[in-house]
Amino acid sequence: MRIFHKYVEFVSKPDVARLLAVALVTRMPIGMVGFSMLMFLRESLGNFALAGLAAGVTFVAMAIAAPVQGRLIDRIGPRRPLIVTAIVQPLALLGVLFGAHAGLPFAFVAACAALAGAFASPITTLTRTIWRHRFEDEDERRTAFALDAVTIELNFTVGPALVAAVLALWGATTAFALAIAAVIAAGAIYLGSGVMRHIKRIEAGERHLFGPLTEPRLWLVFISTFGLTLGFGVIEVGYPAYATLLAMPALAGILLAVNSIGSAVGGALYGGMHFRAPVERQYALILALFAGGVLLHLPLWPPVGFAAVAFVCGVLIAPSITAQSVLVARLAPMKYATEAFTWSSTFIVSGIGAGMAIGGAVVESAGLAEAFALGGVVVAAAAALVFLALPAQPAPAASPAD
Repeated sequence: MRIFHKYVEFVSKPDVARLLAVALVTRMPIGMVGFSMLMFLRESLGNFALAGLAAGVTFVAMAIAAPVQGRLIDRIGPRRPLIVTAIVQPLALLGVLFGAHAGLPFAFVAACAALAGAFASPITTLTRTIWRHRFEDEDERRTAFALDAVTIELNFTVGPALVAAVLALWGATTAFALAIAAVIAAGAIYLGSGVMRHIKRIEAGERHLFGPLTEPRLWLVFISTFGLTLGFGVIEVGYPAYATLLAMPALAGILLAVNSIGSAVGGALYGGMHFRAPVERQYALILALFAGGVLLHLPLWPPVGFAAVAFVCGVLIAPSITAQSVLVARLAPMKYATEAFTWSSTFIVSGIGAGMAIGGAVVESAGLAEAFALGGVVVAAAAALVFLALPAQPAPAASPAD
């Protein structure tokens, strides 16, 4: 009940409920675009190899371009970059849709996919930046980032389910068109919502070429983030591999959903609790526990047991991202606030991609258990790095209460 009352009190603060609602609605495309594009291109191009390559190009371009977007937003504000991405990203996705449908060369489709990734909407990053600006107290920031992580899990649960339903009823082309419509609507809603007024403009002053990367402690957080999300990537490829091993392909979706539900539960619990330990120690412990959760998959339990492990492992996902976000918010200088979160996104996307690629290769060459073992060891190494190299510091003093 204490956790419930804490959330009621938190959401009652000015504009918090509005921010959460806008974030939930406008980030729905993140759970829709990749999945629907993959299925549409699989149908249009005739194989998963080309479809996967085009989707991969999108994520690589997104990871490379995100810090550039962040730096622009820190310098000129969020509105103009958001307007540009709200126009270019849907046009590029339409290029993928019509290019593949018309049988144009794959190079054209891949170029449009790359453009869509490079101009991907910064809504997720902007929302995290807003939470940093909105709250100075670290405990309130942790609650905000935890709720933020929970809403993202909802996006990754509801979005793919919606796409799957449209796929079943009307086909892959309609599903991809729906995802593009969602991107257009998200940009319009975010621009008209007024939430960006919470982002404080910082005088330009002197800025370093490497921006927030000049802070050594941020490097430690980002490197550990890569190790953590590599574990996410192993799970993303490991569950379908497990389902394939049992000749039960539908089981993969169930396991991923159970994992996401666990993450939402864990995020809600973590954000509503109070901890005496510094956030650096919380982060190290969560990483260590998550490493153990990944290693729990090793016996390759029967489906019910495997689903239980998926849930337990998921409970630690949102808390790990929450603690990481609190650290990024604390360590990044205010003038690099948005860019720091875009670098965080770059390491997250890169880690997931590396985990999926490496995990898939290990599954094919050595076995599924070996893939989970590799993921667990990498996350454990990230936990050790944080514990040994990132010194615990007291939380900064809070400004007067809202």
